[in-house]
Amino acid sequence: MRKHFWWITCAALLFSITIISWKPVHATNKVTAAKHAPASAKELFEQYVDEVYQTANLQASGLDEMVFRKAVTGFMNLKSTQKISPFSSVLTVVDFNKPSREKRMWIIDLVEKHLLINTWVAHGQGSGDDVANSFSNTDESHQSSLGFYLADDIYVGKHGRSLRLDGLDAGFNDAARAREIVVHAAPYVSQSTINQLGRLGRSWGCPAVSPEVSEQVINTIKGKTVFFINGNDSSYNSKYLNEDLSADYVFPTDNDGNKIAKL
Repeated sequence: MRKHFWWITCAALLFSITIISWKPVHATNKVTAAKHAPASAKELFEQYVDEVYQTANLQASGLDEMVFRKAVTGFMNLKSTQKISPFSSVLTVVDFNKPSREKRMWIIDLVEKHLLINTWVAHGQGSGDDVANSFSNTDESHQSSLGFYLADDIYVGKHGRSLRLDGLDAGFNDAARAREIVVHAAPYVSQSTINQLGRLGRSWGCPAVSPEVSEQVINTIKGKTVFFINGNDSSYNSKYLNEDLSADYVFPTDNDGNKIAKL
């Protein structure tokens, strides 16, 4: 009788162990499979943006990572549509969410993952005082315009050596040429003006820079590089902010279904 009871107990115990141990193995297999699942193009793109952001030390310079991500997204979409050279690596970001007394223009080499220039930039007098809060694509508004541009050709005008900008976002900045929105030097973009007024002076809509760095800025971004102006305007939208398209361009799939980097 005792032997019979002992065998029943052992059998019940073995069955319980089998049931208990079966569930974790199943769950572990799921976790393992998830860990080894290939990263999507969008995940790889996010990793790339974060790597450039960290390597170029952009957080320390004051550039918001989400603004940088928007700018890189547009940059890659413009490459994919052949608006810029496949060898282009220079990206300019202007963030008008920040006050003018801060250095809110960044010029970055995305291939070298290096911050080339970080400097002051003015906004239009019609856009606000220290912070730009109103934007327009209309002539004589004296307001800044948001969106993606190509920094194109150099000319010498009333502000000296200047750089023309071609607006690429219909309805938001595509009147830039007609409005003569350009990068140029302005004496009111300086520390002395900030000391006097508590902010920079303002332009008639141009992203004006300090005379001390204007030559460096113009020479670095000339020749159809991407120039992005960010600001607080909920109505702004752009076809160049499609992250899926930019991710698929940077990390396309080869014939074997593997992701390859075009960087």
